[in-house]
Amino acid sequence: MELISQHTKEIMEGCKKRAREAGLRFQNETLEYIVTNKDLLELGPKNMIPTLYDYWVHDVEVLKDKGKYELYPNNPYETVINTKPAMSFYNDNNPDWLNVMIFYHVIAHIDLFQNNLLFKHTWGEDFAGQALSDKRTIAMLRSEKGRWVDYVIEFTRGIDNLVGFFEELSGLNLPDEIRSSRKVDYYFDVFLQNIIKVSLNEYHKEIDRYNETLDQYGQVSEPVFFSQVAKKYPEFEALFEKQKKNGKPVKKDLIKFIEEHSPFLQKEENKWMKTVMEIVRNTSVYFQPQIRTKIINEGWASYWHERLFLNDDRIRGHEVSYAQVNAKVTALPMVGLNPYALGMRLFSYLEEMADKGRITYEFQKLQNAKSRTDFDRKTGKGLDFIFSVRENFSDFTFLNTFLDQDFLDRYKLFVAGRRLDGLKGVWEYYIKSKKVSHYKEMLLESLYHPPCIEIDESKSSEGTLYLTHRFEGKPLVREYIENTMLGIEYLWGGPVKLETTDLQEGKEDSDLGAYSYLTHVYVTDEDSGKRVQLIRTLYTMAGRKLTRTVL
Repeated sequence: MELISQHTKEIMEGCKKRAREAGLRFQNETLEYIVTNKDLLELGPKNMIPTLYDYWVHDVEVLKDKGKYELYPNNPYETVINTKPAMSFYNDNNPDWLNVMIFYHVIAHIDLFQNNLLFKHTWGEDFAGQALSDKRTIAMLRSEKGRWVDYVIEFTRGIDNLVGFFEELSGLNLPDEIRSSRKVDYYFDVFLQNIIKVSLNEYHKEIDRYNETLDQYGQVSEPVFFSQVAKKYPEFEALFEKQKKNGKPVKKDLIKFIEEHSPFLQKEENKWMKTVMEIVRNTSVYFQPQIRTKIINEGWASYWHERLFLNDDRIRGHEVSYAQVNAKVTALPMVGLNPYALGMRLFSYLEEMADKGRITYEFQKLQNAKSRTDFDRKTGKGLDFIFSVRENFSDFTFLNTFLDQDFLDRYKLFVAGRRLDGLKGVWEYYIKSKKVSHYKEMLLESLYHPPCIEIDESKSSEGTLYLTHRFEGKPLVREYIENTMLGIEYLWGGPVKLETTDLQEGKEDSDLGAYSYLTHVYVTDEDSGKRVQLIRTLYTMAGRKLTRTVL
């Protein structure tokens, strides 16, 4: 691995200048490295951070990727990581014209990293430097504690998807226009979920009512909103005042809670484990925004590499080669998902919609097809609008807000189904639905969404940690429950209980014995078409042994 040559760096600086003139905003300092395929295979499991701490799983992933590469050689054009300064890696055989395209793509990534609000907690951090410090800390602890360091890493990584990312983000000095008050936070995060325990449907209705009140009343929206809350829940004000006096934040982050309250970790000889846990936790928090912005990130980069590259005089004579490369990157498959293609087309679509003044209620209420086609207010605000989207949206809000039937119809998108052709002995794909609601549901199901696991302190007693899984339509993966709870039991130093909802097929289960079906809800599984039931289950891990009980 080495820095790019001065000739290639000059190309990069030229791309930066043109990108800034087009409106992209990013810090001037960047680092670019040339890497071999072997380097990429070794950096991949470390999220491309060369200084990230060593861990046995990384070695396993490297061996696995080497095996894959021997069968299916594939050379990625670039990889960029969000640190300060931003670092990017390039394949060692890219020609100059291809580097022009790739540099524009990378610069757009950096622009999103340094402007999207989900990345705000990373804007001032040199994560590569912090990772190097963490790596040295873990190496020092390994020399003292041996294999126990890796056990702590393993057990912590088992729950590192449960880190309180949004809680970390809300603790920053966010702009006034997006900062919510303590009262609003308490109402939605604590009162409705933990005290009243409303259904998911009721919770969403309250969010919609709050947003509607905010749009209608502006600065005085909060008193108006809570006047209705007081009528429905007279006890709310008293509980909120009590919470303010106590001043204790609600702890949702499982790793942080175990660090602070585990009797096992409070012992002097075990306090070193907290250092390892915090390193794993901070690493997970740092990478959370990348996981939540895959489509918008790649779409934004693809939109800009196409827009800027085609107007760059340095590509003359390579237009056909560019078209071939770009088609591989941004082709829109009929079956499956290409985040580059979907994100790029949605940004282009939104720019056009905003230019014509169609991101308005006036347009949305039109039902006549010809009126919708002819609607054009010539606002010229398309570019400003997509810059705002780049700043404020994640994958979920991006797709959930802007994906509509017109977009699906324009690009002939659909939800594909699969069935077995018994005569031919092959799987047959068919168009299952062309409705935007079904297509959006398919996309949202594919997005990253970790389970919501809460600590129930009221049920935790005598050294037992009681966890509650808030069921959101997807059960926990049963095969991972035992090992994950084993790790939690070790870090907690006592029994751990997990209350969750399982999907149970049929009318009886040999593990559970006979029980009443009147207390359970039956549903139809969409994939198998079989009748299954939702059952509330309690898993208990004590003495490294897991038991399962139906509640």
